[in-house]
Amino acid sequence: MTYGYIRVSTDKQTLENQRYEINQFCIKNVMVIDKWIEETISGAKNIDDRKLGKLLKKMKRDDILVCSELSRLGRNLLMIMGILNECMNRGIQVWTIKDNYRLGSDINSKVLAFAFGLSAEIERNLISQRTKEALARKRAEGVILGRPKGSKSKIKKLTGKEAEIKTLMEKRVSKSAIARILGVHRLTVASFVRDVNAHMT
Repeated sequence: MTYGYIRVSTDKQTLENQRYEINQFCIKNVMVIDKWIEETISGAKNIDDRKLGKLLKKMKRDDILVCSELSRLGRNLLMIMGILNECMNRGIQVWTIKDNYRLGSDINSKVLAFAFGLSAEIERNLISQRTKEALARKRAEGVILGRPKGSKSKIKKLTGKEAEIKTLMEKRVSKSAIARILGVHRLTVASFVRDVNAHMT
């Protein structure tokens, strides 16, 4: 069987983008997804606590797991490698779209999977280290980091969109819907509306 696996970390992300990518891939490769597995959960969660873990337990030799990219399987190198190792030992194939991998049980697949996971992990660590070093350097230079306590940003994300927000509010569009339309958090919209009303009174 061929399984399509989709995962997002939060409910603010959309599953549909990954579904679309997998469907387009299947059309090009004349494949059919027999069953979809979708979940909204952090990739750092233990594999046994995820739908993916339950799926892997019932998959059989020559089954294919299709996902948009390897990072959908897990958050770190060890988790991804553990999943790939189990799949390869059991003859389960893992196909990814963005990474363009067709991972099976052959040695080339194992080397490729390891190299990908290792490079991704190293890159994350380097970014984290560079960030920490930059912050430490600024502190050493006497730079005060972060927003002063009790202060608010002078420049608001929604400044200039007052008319648009007012129109949407008059049409009884919810603050959550307005937030999605403008690409911000619901609380940002609520705070902005509250501040604008305060200045008008």
